[in-house]
Amino acid sequence: MPAALSHIRVLDLSRVLAGPWCTQNLADLGAEVVKVERPGSGDDTRAWGPPWLKDAAGKDTGESAYFLSCNRGKQSLALDIAHPEGSRIVRELARHCDVLVENFKVGGLAKYGLDWDSLRAINPRLVYCSITGFGQSGPSAGRPGYDFIVQGMGGLMSVTGERDGAPGGGPQKVGVAVADLFTGMYATVAVLAALTFREKSGQGQHIDLALLDAQVAMLANQNMNFLVSGQAPERLGNAHPNIVPYQTFATADGHLILAVGNDAQFRRFCELAACSGLADDARFASNPARVAHRAALIPLLDPILRSRTTQDWVGALETAGVPCGPINRLNEVFEDPQVRHRGLRIDLPHPTAGSVPQVASPIRLSATPGECASPPPLLGQHTREILREWLGLPDAELARLRDDGVIGP
Repeated sequence: MPAALSHIRVLDLSRVLAGPWCTQNLADLGAEVVKVERPGSGDDTRAWGPPWLKDAAGKDTGESAYFLSCNRGKQSLALDIAHPEGSRIVRELARHCDVLVENFKVGGLAKYGLDWDSLRAINPRLVYCSITGFGQSGPSAGRPGYDFIVQGMGGLMSVTGERDGAPGGGPQKVGVAVADLFTGMYATVAVLAALTFREKSGQGQHIDLALLDAQVAMLANQNMNFLVSGQAPERLGNAHPNIVPYQTFATADGHLILAVGNDAQFRRFCELAACSGLADDARFASNPARVAHRAALIPLLDPILRSRTTQDWVGALETAGVPCGPINRLNEVFEDPQVRHRGLRIDLPHPTAGSVPQVASPIRLSATPGECASPPPLLGQHTREILREWLGLPDAELARLRDDGVIGP
């Protein structure tokens, strides 16, 4: 069976992470994705190293790990869109595309004739997805958007990190750029929804996605905790605002995540840990009571959890049906039997390194499985191929465009 999106062509004018994450998702699902990059330098993240991919001799290839994380399955077209002929070529490519993804500042593509209004005039079926920091309208629309800043502005850092006054307390960003990543995921969903609408109507549409919007939306239950109570949630470190005990505990040799989700699980934990009296205590017998008496319960559990090693606890708690888990470093993650069974690490052939490691798409479709078939591209690797196949440009024209600096060498 062909992949689910094998009939879809995507023109990717985005860079860094949110847009490329969306287009990598589409590529994993089978779409043909052409990444337009600035000749000579390309996507900013190509220079975001070290670390760099190494070749078989152990030498740096100049391909950054960051770029490799979000650009597999794409073709690279080195094209200067600021050059009049470059912007003309993009307009011609857009005639042949189903989707265009861009993350220029608001209005930034209009001067090149590559904005939504200009391109829908030549391709009314085009799904045009704009990703910005703050959206296409509003008092902050013109501000540049950075994940770190949006994590702060959008409230995530107010609920992430140890509580004020605790050792190491204070606001903390997440260890990966989650505002970018969630925006890329929302963009993927929006593109698929717009393509489905186009099947019925024949019409494309403009998608307006903002990092700030996505960041606020993803706070989920914390949003509702505030909207229902009127009280802004505080940082709780690794504890949960609505469930107790649902946090990390120190063990005899490390740490353990204990995630008790209901009263029956709490009783099973207490029986296993030889502290059944806690489950009978009115202060701890129900989850609402445990939340109310968190400050009394956790100090009672701390010495109990410290009495055994992490693996001892994991084995015993899993047998008892109490959710728990270790805190793995990435070397341990990729050695985990379940991770290995699911094939989350893959290796793809690479033109300069021989092979490049990748993390497989977590999307598993029974009838139309996606395939990570090609590695992240070298800068401009497919320029001539794309312009020949899509636009029918002869070699002499390609040579002229190269000499004029419109396309990469």
